[in-house]
Amino acid sequence: MSDQHVKGAVNTVKGTVNEGVGKLTGDKKLETKGKVQKVQGKTQDGLGDVKDAVRKAGRD
Repeated sequence: MSDQHVKGAVNTVKGTVNEGVGKLTGDKKLETKGKVQKVQGKTQDGLGDVKDAVRKAGRD
């Protein structure tokens, strides 16, 4: 697991929390920020998958 996976997971969790709080409070700006953070987190996780695959291919 690379640092990108960890960063991705953290951003996804932050995004989920911010989106939920934004919905509960009616704060559309916070809700949108949460959605963006979730996308960033998923992107970082995907980047971590690519890095892991490259490392693994380099070892073979």
